[in-house]
Amino acid sequence: MNSAETVATLHGRMAEISAAHPTVAATFWSVSETVDYAELNRRALAAAAALVRRGVRRGEPVGILSPNAPEFLISLFAVAAAGGAATPLPLPAGTRQLGGYPQKLAAIVEAAGMRTVLVSHRFADLAAPLGDAVPVELVDTAKLFEEVATATVPLPELGGDDLAIVQFTSGSTATPKGVRLTHHNVLSGLAAIRAGIALDLTDRGGFWLPLFHDMGLFGTLSAILRGIPAHVWSPMAFVKDPARWLAEFAASGTTITAMPNFGYEALLAAIPPEQVTDYDLSNWRIAFNGSEPISRDVVNAFCTRFAPAGFAPTTMFGVYGMAEATLAVAFPPLGRTPVFEWVDRAALSDDARAQLVSSDSTGARAVAGVGSAVAGLRLRIVDPADDHELPDGAVGEILIQGASVTDGYLTGDPAAVAGLFADGWLRTGDLGYRRAGELFVTGRAKDMITVRGVNYYAQDVEAAVRDLDGVYKGRCTAAIDPDGADVIALIAESELTAAAADELADRIRGQVAAAIGLTAIEVYLVAPRSIPRTSSGKLQRLAARSLITESR
Repeated sequence: MNSAETVATLHGRMAEISAAHPTVAATFWSVSETVDYAELNRRALAAAAALVRRGVRRGEPVGILSPNAPEFLISLFAVAAAGGAATPLPLPAGTRQLGGYPQKLAAIVEAAGMRTVLVSHRFADLAAPLGDAVPVELVDTAKLFEEVATATVPLPELGGDDLAIVQFTSGSTATPKGVRLTHHNVLSGLAAIRAGIALDLTDRGGFWLPLFHDMGLFGTLSAILRGIPAHVWSPMAFVKDPARWLAEFAASGTTITAMPNFGYEALLAAIPPEQVTDYDLSNWRIAFNGSEPISRDVVNAFCTRFAPAGFAPTTMFGVYGMAEATLAVAFPPLGRTPVFEWVDRAALSDDARAQLVSSDSTGARAVAGVGSAVAGLRLRIVDPADDHELPDGAVGEILIQGASVTDGYLTGDPAAVAGLFADGWLRTGDLGYRRAGELFVTGRAKDMITVRGVNYYAQDVEAAVRDLDGVYKGRCTAAIDPDGADVIALIAESELTAAAADELADRIRGQVAAAIGLTAIEVYLVAPRSIPRTSSGKLQRLAARSLITESR
């Protein structure tokens, strides 16, 4: 069964899969639990009946607070079948974020108009402090799943236009916004993923990104709703020991996974060349690389390092996606090695032109090609000033339209999302260009920094210094200095002592000046693991600026 179009709803598709592939299972490595698809569907329908009895309303956002464990998926399908909108909630990224976590969750609850949050039984210790700060009913998933219907409870009749999921994006803005996704949006997005990688019944999906993140959620659903085995790890399992994760990934025979560029960088750091042949990666067919800028150096190093383990260069699959499109926007052709163009950095930032240059030219920057629009989706590159379509090689804003694309947001601040749609097209806020049908993404519009009349991409500033000795694990971020007009702030994590830190700051300034010609820069060194991260592990540029005042 290879067509999501045979049903109109997410839970309807799950019912089809449970009937066609009842013994195929999702394995949750980090909690040592497995649930087959027949049992997943049975438990979800029982929980859906319990939610209907509790008075869940049609289209009502219902929060899901759970680690990467069976109860997350049971809750998601249960909420969808009960007529609600499953709303995955972020978990704190670490102990440093626990203090402000209840307030962050309360802001999401308010933006969504949420009355109920399903809380994993594994979070019993977290429920008490949340109950005092978040004005919702907290329902223990274990107790919900144990409820037995005393009478038949009919589930609502739903269609493709009903709300299925509300996906809160992981950006750094203070005002949360939830992406509204209908059943039709979700099934269309999953169909596009399936078609784009020719997902087959011989495949196996394996993911460590959090299920509340779009890449983790829709990656996992793409496997389950195709009827193939899904292997799920916790983000912490990967972050703490990437080498062990890769060993388990290889042992499971998994063929498809997805992670941001930093995940591949972490694997490079964890596994030296002499240990590569300890792993058999010959089954690995698709290595999605997305959610943050794709580094040519990391991609080339990864393909070279892991070739002796059976990793083919054509496996590396650089993509472009976003929650608003139910993940997939642009995919490259299957069987192609990664594509990069070298363009002039100054022309790119100052003139919005992707001028081709040789790789050894001064100011050359590598930009990754991510293919073309996936099935059912259209994209345009337009001038942000007047929305006229731009020719090949001209940099503009990426606009998208299609069956998988949201029609709007849930937010407590409507002004924050005003103007994001133009004549039926969604403004992505991303900048890019096309050449011969290939999309190249150059960065976020909000991360473009103007200093003394010259434009700079924040990622170019960061790339110039990331590999300097003394920058902790390459973690640094650039943004406009909040206290200095026409000055860029470079915040870098470091373990160095005060005297050595001063020398590192001088080297950072010199490297940025040499690499991109920028001298108006202030360097702020902070402790390791200080820079805030999104749910997928990306450093948050705007949120990091709060560290500047703390460092003074």
